[in-house]
Amino acid sequence: MEKPAVCVLSRFVVANDMDAEVKQAFILRPHLVESTEGFVRMDVLSPEDMPNEIWLMTYWADIASYRTWHKSHAYHESHAGIPKGLKLVPGSAALRIFNLVAS
Repeated sequence: MEKPAVCVLSRFVVANDMDAEVKQAFILRPHLVESTEGFVRMDVLSPEDMPNEIWLMTYWADIASYRTWHKSHAYHESHAGIPKGLKLVPGSAALRIFNLVAS
């Protein structure tokens, strides 16, 4: 039986008015995750009523693929583009894993 797909939601709030720089960094990112086995897609969202909040949603064929990516050297390399001086609202960073029920 095929393993169910998962969505991993990473959420954080930018504290020092650098949300435009963070969004630009996501636009210009090196796309390292796309070649990872089990990766399906990534969406970067920001609520219209709170533009300094960023939601990063990655979709995976299975949780094992995500966990392998999260431990990899490429995962750490993918964060090299984080804007210098970025500060987050303390306690705002969150990671949640969802089972994809329907799409």
